[in-house]
Parts: sequence; C-alpha cells; structure tokens
Amino acid sequence: MVFDREILSKIDSELKKYMEKDTKLYGASKHLLLAGGKRVRPYLSILTYLLKKDDLTEIMAPALSVELIHNYTLVHDDIMDNDDQRRGIPTVHTVYGEPIAILAGDLLYAKAFEALSNIEDSNKAHEVLKVLSKACVEVCEGQTEDMEFEERFPTLDEYLEMISKKTGALIVAPVEIGAVMADCTPEEREALCNYAKRIGMTFQIQDDVLDLIGDQKTIGKPVGSDIVEGKKTMMVIHAMESLSEDKKERLLQILGNQDANQQEVAEAIELLADSINYAKDTMKNATEEAKDYLKIFDAEKRENLENIADFIIERIH
Repeated sequence: MVFDREILSKIDSELKKYMEKDTKLYGASKHLLLAGGKRVRPYLSILTYLLKKDDLTEIMAPALSVELIHNYTLVHDDIMDNDDQRRGIPTVHTVYGEPIAILAGDLLYAKAFEALSNIEDSNKAHEVLKVLSKACVEVCEGQTEDMEFEERFPTLDEYLEMISKKTGALIVAPVEIGAVMADCTPEEREALCNYAKRIGMTFQIQDDVLDLIGDQKTIGKPVGSDIVEGKKTMMVIHAMESLSEDKKERLLQILGNQDANQQEVAEAIELLADSINYAKDTMKNATEEAKDYLKIFDAEKRENLENIADFIIERIH
C-alpha cells in the first residue's frame, strides 16, 4: 500500500482541530476540506521529513499548511470555473453561495498561516513561510497563465511552465517544507525540489490524460469534458503541432464546442491517440528522473517517496 493509513488518519484528525467552530463560515470551509481527498501534499511533507527525522509532531503543522492552501485554491477554482461538483459532492459555492464560498476559501488560506505559527523553531518557521508564500504567488501566476491560454494556443514549453506553477508549486512546497523541517543540506534540498518538480508535472498531465481515457464514475466527471470546455492540455498542444492539416481542422471544430455530442468527443479523443501516448511517455521519463534524484538518500527511507512517484502516474482518479 502506498499510503500509511495511520499517518493519513493523523492528518485528518489534526486538520479538524483548525475547523472546530460551529458557524456557517466554518461549515463552508469544512465542506470540501473534510470531504476526503488523497492528502498527497501533507503526506509528501511527512515522507520527506522522515528521510532524516522521525518526530511527527514537529512536521504536522507545516504539512497541514499546504493542505489548507490547496483546499483554498480548490474553493476559488470552482467559483472561477463555475463547477458544481468536486470529490463527488456539490461545490462550496453551490451549497453556500459565492460570497460565503469566497470567505471560506480566505479562511482556509488564513488557517494555513495559523498552522505555520505553531512551528516552534523560529528560523525554520521563517524559512517555511518563505517557501509557502512563494508557492502561493506561483499558483496565482499559473492560474492566470492558464486563463490567458483560453485566448491562444501556448507552446509545449509555455504549457509546462504554466503547470509547474499552477499545480507543481503546491507539490514542490510540501516536499521543500519537509526538507527544511528535517534539516536537510542544501544539496539534499535541491535534489528533493527536483524530484518534486517532476512529480508535480506528472500529477497535472495524468489528470488531463484521465479526462480523456478514465472511467467517468471514478474521475467524477464526464470523460472528455476538457475537450468540450476547450482546454489546451499537453495532448491538444502536441496534436496541434503534429497532426495533418485536415485532422487539425477537425479537432478544432470539436474542441470547445459546448454542443459536441458523445460521438464527436470520442472522435476528438481518437485524434489525440498519438498525443496521449506522447504524454504517457513524458510522464514515464519524468517519473524515472524524479526517482533518480532520490538516490542520494538511504534506499529504504526513500522507497515511500519513490512509490508516490509511481502512484501519481498509475492512479485512476
């Protein structure tokens, strides 16, 4: 098993302590936060920390800070995208209305920094604060770039830069925070950041691949919804750079067409077949690179981080 149930249970019980008030605002903040989720980010923080130390009490608060930030971004993302489902339940703004949902997201953001205030070592607290605030800036920049791509086709390099911020920043941050809390050397910290950058990239690409070839019940949304919405994923960008002109033209007729039927969506997915394989190869190579960066650590202790790298590209939702 990739995830240690005992650690996941501890993460959940500690998260609840930040949301104990029984008010509408806290109810809205808890709505998504406590509705499940894989807890990949705090788990990464803890696994990184365990490379060199074993006091879970020391790493728990900074690990939770990233999960709180992550959920804040999801609440606001759902408002921007006007999505009505997340983790198999109605989104926060559909239940509580947009004004309360915005405040619920803001509360989660504030609670993340409250968590950081529980770090006892002031030097570590300062360094973790720098890591987390940098990640928050990059998420905002990446989200904006993603929105700008709605108006034009980015290059593959531009796309990879965008996902390194929008998705990758909140994968790198928990790993780097774990490294700070574990007193890793600059060399170890750099290696861990390089590992995290690659699994952050594969995390987003796998999400996009699953939208095309996943199971609708498992992924929690209609297969091919990214095509109907006209999203410029790695596969679409690659296809536009490699398909023949007539196939490119046909793909563009379907891409972003809100009235596209299931048959047309299936046709678009077929046109993207080679590009899906390209994305899978990219993820496979990135995963191997990620694991290579971990080789400076003890083989037994790094195994869990290696397993997470594999889990990200093998997951089905």
